[in-house]
Amino acid sequence: MKVIGLDLIANAPGGDGQPAPSPRERLAEVVANVRLFEELGFDGFAVGERHHAPFLSSSPTVLLGHLAAVTSRIRLFTGVTLLSVLDPVRVAEDYATIDHLSGGRLELIIGKGNGPEQTELFGIERTEAWDTLRENYTLLRQLWSSRSVDWDPPADAPGIRHSPLRGADVQPRPLQSRIRIWHGSATSPASVELAARHGDPIFSANAMNPIEQYAALVRRYREVWAETGRDPADATVGAGHVLHVARTSQQAREEYRPAYEAFVAAVSKADHSLPGTRTDYADYDDYVARSSALIGSPQEVLDKLARYHEAFGHTTISIGGHPGQLVRTAWADSLELFRSDVRPVANGFIGDPAWPVSLAERRAPVAEAVPA
Repeated sequence: MKVIGLDLIANAPGGDGQPAPSPRERLAEVVANVRLFEELGFDGFAVGERHHAPFLSSSPTVLLGHLAAVTSRIRLFTGVTLLSVLDPVRVAEDYATIDHLSGGRLELIIGKGNGPEQTELFGIERTEAWDTLRENYTLLRQLWSSRSVDWDPPADAPGIRHSPLRGADVQPRPLQSRIRIWHGSATSPASVELAARHGDPIFSANAMNPIEQYAALVRRYREVWAETGRDPADATVGAGHVLHVARTSQQAREEYRPAYEAFVAAVSKADHSLPGTRTDYADYDDYVARSSALIGSPQEVLDKLARYHEAFGHTTISIGGHPGQLVRTAWADSLELFRSDVRPVANGFIGDPAWPVSLAERRAPVAEAVPA
């Protein structure tokens, strides 16, 4: 099982009544947390992209460029790149540059985003976001796979770019032969269908609602994947999970309760006309039992991972890359316990898939054989 951290870089007051950190402090915390995930042997770390308060993740390219310099092994993800509102030429240039700076450790997770603030800030109507995502994704792939791209704006759909391209050769070319692009999946079958038709993996948001909604999207992804004639074994699924594990169930639940209460308060203020902003959990116990949250003892976490793996067949999970409302020491202890008592067992029923090999790993010196 591959494990990546995810931080949307929300900057809210702490659970103990403390004020929100300064932007400098919060961004420095992201850097420290990515280093911790690398030290613990996890596989990747994703930073979000949001363009409204209370988030500080409006410039993931700048942050990932810095993270490339202060890490050496961990893979660097976007979570998600809001390709619906971005110029794909700029995206191609920026992320190819980060791919070089990181030694080939970059991966994208793309999505259209939910908030109207993000689309309207860039002059895209909320109802247009899916069309722009699809068009921009197609152009991005062309720019990364060809040295001479001719492209015309679609006549029947909105878009970010309104002028044609002729013989476009975007520089630099990515270091990897094909940067892996995951398609973020939360509510729309169109996203998983696009991923399947292009042979890309999907990443299920798997956060706000019970398992059935997300499992239906994963099934649709696998159906379209098979319809294209691809080997079903090659379909790749990731899923997000809240994580807090402790030695006992009672300890885990009590430590995580303030985070749940903050979550409920945030959801109660959300615009419920937007997809993915409702839950149907009656209370905390219902949330722990029926949501994807991995809250409990190591065995309880393993049991739920197995249940979700049976429904999704996923081989990669994301977990919280920031303490949020948790006490930092409790959060760090949870990561350590997950590494030591959960992940090795989960690898037995989920497996440990091969991932792209970075330049640093390819050039790692081979230890000399020691004579017997």
